[in-house]
Amino acid sequence: MTDWFSEHRPLLDKALDACARRYSWSGWPENPSTKIHGEEKPAAGRADFEAMLANEFVLSQPGACGWVGEEVSPYTGQALGVRYEQLDPAALFAAIAEGRPAWAAATPQQRVGVCLEMLHRCGEQLFANAHATMHTSGQSYVMAFAGSGANALDRGLEALAYAYKAMADVPATARWERSFGGDGAACLDKHYRLVPRGVSVVICCATFPLWNTYPALCASLATGNPVVLKPHPAATLPVAMVARVCREVLAEAGFDPNLVTLAADSREVPLALALVEHPDTAIIDFTGSPRFGSYLEQNFSGKQVYTETAGCNSVVLESTDDLAATARAIAHSLCQASAQMCTSVQNIHVPADGVRVGGERVSLTEVQGAICEAVDGWLAEPRRSATLCGTLFDPSVSQNVARYRELAGDRILRDSAPLHYAEFPDARTASPLVIAATNSDRELYRKEVFGPVSFIIANDSAEQCLADATANARECGAITSHVYSVDEAFIDAAVEAYHGAGASVAVNLHGMPINFAAAYSDYHVTGLNPAGNACLADLAFVTSRFRIVQSKVMRR
Repeated sequence: MTDWFSEHRPLLDKALDACARRYSWSGWPENPSTKIHGEEKPAAGRADFEAMLANEFVLSQPGACGWVGEEVSPYTGQALGVRYEQLDPAALFAAIAEGRPAWAAATPQQRVGVCLEMLHRCGEQLFANAHATMHTSGQSYVMAFAGSGANALDRGLEALAYAYKAMADVPATARWERSFGGDGAACLDKHYRLVPRGVSVVICCATFPLWNTYPALCASLATGNPVVLKPHPAATLPVAMVARVCREVLAEAGFDPNLVTLAADSREVPLALALVEHPDTAIIDFTGSPRFGSYLEQNFSGKQVYTETAGCNSVVLESTDDLAATARAIAHSLCQASAQMCTSVQNIHVPADGVRVGGERVSLTEVQGAICEAVDGWLAEPRRSATLCGTLFDPSVSQNVARYRELAGDRILRDSAPLHYAEFPDARTASPLVIAATNSDRELYRKEVFGPVSFIIANDSAEQCLADATANARECGAITSHVYSVDEAFIDAAVEAYHGAGASVAVNLHGMPINFAAAYSDYHVTGLNPAGNACLADLAFVTSRFRIVQSKVMRR
């Protein structure tokens, strides 16, 4: 077996150091520019993607009983035509069981080495994956390369580093001696074994298919658990490409490739419940809707459940020295990936009597206008708007925008309209819909509105803005929160209030995408509010995926 652990040890050590010191670092390139990579790699990636279209994606998995595939590109409106093996769960789990003992018996270094090689090879298909993600989840090519490529790989490596750290903390053996008052001391040889929980089912996200796939895969597989990847029917191809790499690496390492499988399904015949309900399933990872996430948390208490869902991500705008820059930062979040990110801003809280800008009071109407104008600014150049916004991954998002336009009535501050992309005239798109709201509209904004819909909420005061936003975080969930203020006392109060609500908060972010969550540095999701019970990534994300058993023998 190739010593992949030693080969990739420098990468692992760098990830461990970055996690310990929380600085900026990435193990993979985030920019697909041909100026960096040359012409050959991007062209080859596109060719690899196009070769998969209108074909069977053969993984030779157990329990195959047919073919399934219903992906439609939100850019072209055309079916991808890729067909995946439809599996019988009973046969699948029976086959998985055959490979479990050997994988559990492997050393942590062997398993981590296999996972490192998987990440390495997935990194080599970043360009093909970018096209696959673009034409399933609807991200722009640049976003797909970074967000579902390099950034997702970094999250996977981060989780792998924590898994290695957690396992390395448990010694294999120990000599223990103690006197109990008799002749001589009791002397015990102790042996500690890491025991995997069982099969891990990963239910992948539609709009960022690999964001939770890589971390959950690495955390479970490295700690000895077989993994079943269950992609969204609309975004199967990016996950299938990862599954193929994993199976190839496992086979090369001498392990059963069925330790990683792809359970593709359809909307008509979903597989998620059959997979998570199986008695061999011990771990469930889910990223998606709060409704199904809550169902998993409440109904599978005997299994280890990790969720990341959504909530009411907010901005509290109390004061600023530069309203245009602040509006531009907020507007970027409203546009990025058409607000289909778990970190997208939805609720913008502004005092009804306006905000202080450079010592002067600026009215609510002017603040609303500045934000809407900033949105228009981001969308003014078609090529930039295409890169920033991408498309709507599913027709249901278009329906969501239409529904809230109707509910808003005469309170629309900025109407939504299609975006026009020269290369993709049939792309499914919508620019941000911005709605004016007050406390009386809480039933509208106290839940996630998926897609490019946001609210500028006029609260009675800055203190009321903060109280409303943090109550929503506590009761409805929040993954990201933002405060803009030049008042240090208000900033301190805001940080305390958000932390008291179990939410992280960013203050006065300018000149960067405020949606961005940095692997190795940002703890993504706190687990302290309804937006999810797990964090990407910390030790808690990995330590309960295995348990420790021991034996002790007395020596005389």
